[in-house]
Amino acid sequence: MMPSSTVVIVGAGQAGLQAATSLRQAGFDGRIRLVGDEPCIPYERPPLSKSYLAGETGLDGLWLRPEMFYGKERIELELGQTATAIDRQTRQVELASGRKVAYDRLVLATGARFRPLSVPGAELDGVLPLRTLADADALRPRLAEAREVVVIGAGFIGLEFAAVARKAGVAVHIIEMTQRLMGRVVSEQTSRFYTRAHRDWGSAFLFGTGVARILGNRRVSGVETSDGRTLPADLVLIGIGVVPNTEIAAAAGLAIDNGIIVDQNLASTDPTIFAIGDCANYPSRFGRCRLESVQNAVDQGQAVAAAIVGESIPYDKVPWFWTDQADLKLQIAGITAGHDRSVLRGDPESRSFSVFFFRDGTLIGVESINRPADHVVARRLLLADPRLSPEQAVDPDFDLRAHAIRFSRRERAQT
Repeated sequence: MMPSSTVVIVGAGQAGLQAATSLRQAGFDGRIRLVGDEPCIPYERPPLSKSYLAGETGLDGLWLRPEMFYGKERIELELGQTATAIDRQTRQVELASGRKVAYDRLVLATGARFRPLSVPGAELDGVLPLRTLADADALRPRLAEAREVVVIGAGFIGLEFAAVARKAGVAVHIIEMTQRLMGRVVSEQTSRFYTRAHRDWGSAFLFGTGVARILGNRRVSGVETSDGRTLPADLVLIGIGVVPNTEIAAAAGLAIDNGIIVDQNLASTDPTIFAIGDCANYPSRFGRCRLESVQNAVDQGQAVAAAIVGESIPYDKVPWFWTDQADLKLQIAGITAGHDRSVLRGDPESRSFSVFFFRDGTLIGVESINRPADHVVARRLLLADPRLSPEQAVDPDFDLRAHAIRFSRRERAQT
């Protein structure tokens, strides 16, 4: 691209900021405009449901970069601005204010929004999501005053919130439509372990049931479940997943299917428009996927910058995720869906173990609870695609780290 070129990035979250930062690191000297619909500078989302909610982390601990960074790196911030339309013919992005921003390359890092709960009473005071800094700021004082909380949805956010609420001494009921917690992302074995842990901490679960309505007169007072039970509540958290923000891309005629469709270089069906992060559906070694993780946001931000400056390498990173719930850290490497065998390394009774997942004899994913060393090795193994057998994985005397290092050295020697 020419030095006078302009890159516009819509979405000032982790992915968008990483793209802007990586463009400068790659030597791009043109104009970078970072458009975000929130009024504040880019921040970390993971602490919102944990340390920030608990009052252990302040605002200064959330900012991804200090304010002076943006001026120094010549990243023009357009904060509190919602992008409403893309004119592909004139290469302009229209903002809600009516202003139009011209681009040579456009990066859509529009993220995702919380999935709303469509039941009577969902609009009552005290029924809240937890996705943005504004959401967390609304929840903090209410949690401090709450006595009984109902969490709707047993995913990462709902369970992290429940752990913080229980630590604060608040009674917690968790309603989950399916038969187990974190069912979209973890194995049955890990689900059972976390169910027992949350029950030990004092939370109560209602599995296999939904919400019929939320009770109250202006202010929430309870939740009626689909099987007729009534749970008292002075605070309700909605945590039933997210919806990718694809409307602006769809209206511009870009291909959409559970996210904005991109190729291995993260380009959409318009080669001048890219998509990254939570909103992007990309091809991977695990098949097409759309991931909601910090790792994916950061890695794709770096990759799209390389593509824009003409140094693209097909994006094919091993995905990894984590969640902190009380004293338990769950780390996941790879994608475990479709496995035909799993083996256990360590002892769940010790609250420190890993589950290794295989398909056709090949390692495809690892779940580690309070075993960070296993997680680090798992990421290396998955990246290198070594010959690790289920028997080796389960053997406590087998040195996984040495095996991974040995294989990596052999791979380097052959290249």
